[in-house]
Amino acid sequence: MTLPGAVEGVDIPAASEELLADLMSRPWGAVSPSVYETGRLVSLAPWLTGHRERVDFLIAAQRPDGGWGAPDGYGLVPTLSAMEAVLCVLGRGDSDMDRAALTAVARRGLEALSRELAADVRARPDMPAIELIVPSLVGRINEHLDRMPEMLRAEWEDGVPLPPDMSHTRLERVRAMVRSGAELPEKLLHALEVAGDAASGAPAVAPTPIGTVGASPAATAAWLGDRGLLDPLDPARRHLEAVARRHGGPVPVGLPITVFERSWVLSLLARAGIPCDVPAEMIADLRAAIGPTGTPAGSGLPADADTTSVSLYALALLGMPYEPESLLAYETETHFCTWRGEQGRSFSVNAHVLDAFGQYALSRPLAAPRYRAAMEKVTGWLLDGQRADGGWEDRWHASPYYATASCVLALHDFGGDAAAPAVRRAVRWVLETQRPDGSWGRWSGTVEETAYAMQVLLCTREGAGEPDDELVIEAAARGYRYLLAADGAEDGTPLWLDKDLYRPDAIVRAAVLAARHLARAAGIEARSERDMRSPG
Repeated sequence: MTLPGAVEGVDIPAASEELLADLMSRPWGAVSPSVYETGRLVSLAPWLTGHRERVDFLIAAQRPDGGWGAPDGYGLVPTLSAMEAVLCVLGRGDSDMDRAALTAVARRGLEALSRELAADVRARPDMPAIELIVPSLVGRINEHLDRMPEMLRAEWEDGVPLPPDMSHTRLERVRAMVRSGAELPEKLLHALEVAGDAASGAPAVAPTPIGTVGASPAATAAWLGDRGLLDPLDPARRHLEAVARRHGGPVPVGLPITVFERSWVLSLLARAGIPCDVPAEMIADLRAAIGPTGTPAGSGLPADADTTSVSLYALALLGMPYEPESLLAYETETHFCTWRGEQGRSFSVNAHVLDAFGQYALSRPLAAPRYRAAMEKVTGWLLDGQRADGGWEDRWHASPYYATASCVLALHDFGGDAAAPAVRRAVRWVLETQRPDGSWGRWSGTVEETAYAMQVLLCTREGAGEPDDELVIEAAARGYRYLLAADGAEDGTPLWLDKDLYRPDAIVRAAVLAARHLARAAGIEARSERDMRSPG
């Protein structure tokens, strides 16, 4: 199937087809290595291929201030995981390791950990399973420190403290549930490692046919336990070996992400109007993945409203609309949840729900009345959630530019006249927050965030002669020049939320291709290339 909107004389369609071919050749997905997940394998699976490389990865990833991960509270979980892993290596006395270097890493890490634990809990991001992961790792770190008192800081005579808003109570309930053999919530499998010794061979847990537990290397290693060392042919061990070899030792936070990766890539390319041939089997696989409660991001994960919405939206854009009734299972009184029974809330998920219903209604006008009330509910909820500055923020992505692009594009396309003022405020916020080098970004300029900002500007553009149009074009041109200058040297900043921040490489590539295509369609590319060739 060919995506519409051909533009003569460009290589973006070829690059897009190359990207889709890469997705077909690597169906598990392309995800950046995770400090958290790699740290768990250092502790749980020292027998696994690439152990030394995983330890080296943790050492190299330590920040100058001793911590790991991103600022603003995103470093707590990776710092705890890396610290516990380093202490575990020291306690085991793993061979061929520089003990003095690891001891120095541990001391700097403990200093950073004290700062992470003292941070304002109100500013801590809502990371998945954080209320279980933090008590679990604090407990393990304290067990190591009991055996290595020389590491203990003076103010921690009673061990590393839990943040004041957390306790071990819920963790102990989860561990008791795992030990009992009772059926576990499917979402819990993704963080099964928090169950400690109870995870090993847990009777209510079974790997998927490809050998993963919860699409998580850490959860899979925790379930394997010592059997991984004793039985190299175990399907779960073979799965871990494949993941570790693919990344040279370190491992990502979640794999496979087949449906998630394909649906986001397809929707980004199709929404931008990039003309390219989409493999028919990719479309068929995407449609087959949607069941009565939607589709999961990949094997081993529960179905969720986000992946389901983006898959449905992509199918409708590609001329293969699929009834979105499965999304109604995620409807609450006020909005749509990511998983049923979820306590958190996500603006990007609800924006994608609006996309799915809206695009299906365009494709099947007679079905539109069935979903009108849900669309109105979501539209109102998104409008109420806009920040005073015009942007949105979200629990599944660290950058407000992702959340804002998700909300703005959905509201612009399907929110009706009531959404127009909010869209204009968001465009103004994007214009006001561009960096001097032409980029956009929360902590620094990135190609990913720049691509989202450009989509906000160009997908909502009202046309030449309209108020602010020249500002929009000039800002998009500066962003385009930034993308051109960064081509081939993309930063690897992880911004997507799971147990750790991660970067889905193919999705970021698709976002950048979409932004560049939109710039070319608006005539910005020629303008920018002239400016770059002009002296001075």
